[in-house]
Amino acid sequence: MKKKILLASIFAIIIAVIGIVLLSQNENYVQNTDDSKPTLKADVIMPTKVSRPGCEKTDSCYIPSKISIKSGDSVTWLNEDAAFHSVTSGYYGNQSGLFDSEYLDPEEYFTFIFENPGIYDYFCTLHPWMKGQVIAN
Repeated sequence: MKKKILLASIFAIIIAVIGIVLLSQNENYVQNTDDSKPTLKADVIMPTKVSRPGCEKTDSCYIPSKISIKSGDSVTWLNEDAAFHSVTSGYYGNQSGLFDSEYLDPEEYFTFIFENPGIYDYFCTLHPWMKGQVIAN
């Protein structure tokens, strides 16, 4: 009786090991991952909790707060915060009208092409302490 139990246990272990090996080698084996979201390449991030004052003290409302590019290149901003934000050219109370993302929901992004060389200041219309700058050479 003990031999039968021992043989059955050994047999079960061998079957389990073979199954694991076969699954790991099977090209059709699907891991449970969430690939439904596209991966976005962002040049500037609006990180979490910047809707509250304080990020301006560490210059981290937009990361990076200053970015240098070649004229003709684009910049993509991604809102990773839980709050709405915007990317609006100019300063609070003095918009330049060059670009305006309007309100960006969380995980939304905005891209603008900087055709001409220059220094472009921008801010968030909802949170005026959020400021950034693009330098196009």
